[in-house]
Amino acid sequence: QVQLVESGGGLVQAGGSLRLSCAASERTFSTYTMGWFRQAPGKEREFVAAIIGSASTYYATSVEGRFTISRDNAKNTVALQMNSLKPEDTAVYYCAATRVVWSRLSADFGSWGQGTQVTVSS
Repeated sequence: QVQLVESGGGLVQAGGSLRLSCAASERTFSTYTMGWFRQAPGKEREFVAAIIGSASTYYATSVEGRFTISRDNAKNTVALQMNSLKPEDTAVYYCAATRVVWSRLSADFGSWGQGTQVTVSS
């Protein structure tokens, strides 16, 4: 399993931006699909974005055009730049890793971080 640690959450007003980061302790980091999921109170965990290799990305429809996922394989990090934030983006955000490509299913991701809270005020 990959050990993952998220950082960068916080409180922001609607329309603002936040950048989440996730550090991984795995020498084969570049071979993993890295993803971000989120879970709002009372709701199921949902897929947000993922990146395969260096540059193949895919997003949930709700965040496409506003969020950007990227990774630095030399530093074993993955980031989620979140712009034009909305109150409905409020959730705990989780970094996750899998060997599966193109998956949006949390069950396919075997390694998870502890989560970081993002709160967007209206």
